[in-house]
Amino acid sequence: MWVRRAFFRWLIPAAVVLPLWLVVGWIVFGANPWALLWVLVSAPIVFIGQIVLTLLVRARGTVRTDRAVSWTDVGVIGAWHVFIVALGVFDGRWWWPTLAVTIAVGVAAFCTSLSQLWREARPSTFLLRTSDGVGYIPPTAEPASERVDPDVLIVRENRPPTS
Repeated sequence: MWVRRAFFRWLIPAAVVLPLWLVVGWIVFGANPWALLWVLVSAPIVFIGQIVLTLLVRARGTVRTDRAVSWTDVGVIGAWHVFIVALGVFDGRWWWPTLAVTIAVGVAAFCTSLSQLWREARPSTFLLRTSDGVGYIPPTAEPASERVDPDVLIVRENRPPTS
């Protein structure tokens, strides 16, 4: 559970750290000046994509209640982060395939986050955050309707109380 909570806290700083890493990686690894063009294009895309993913993840009720993301989020969004870090290394032998995989994993992260949000948006049970943890509120049961037979008449007599 601590891994999922730590990842929950990492999502907002990642929107700043990952694009910054692309710029720092370009400087540290001595990439050619044309790579700066890719940094200037990809860094804002990574920033906006990370903000959108963070909002999609944090919009889910279970994430807000538990203050932790799902394991699917950890796997898919975590893989996207790893590929973004790999892009910042700027090795010309494998940079283009890494860019293609990074884009594919980013689209997959967006789709899985959207599908999880859609799945949780359906009406179901409610979770309530309490001081002891998470409380469960079951759905209200509809009262059982009394069987009504039009041919039967029931008369009830009210007797005054006797002293």
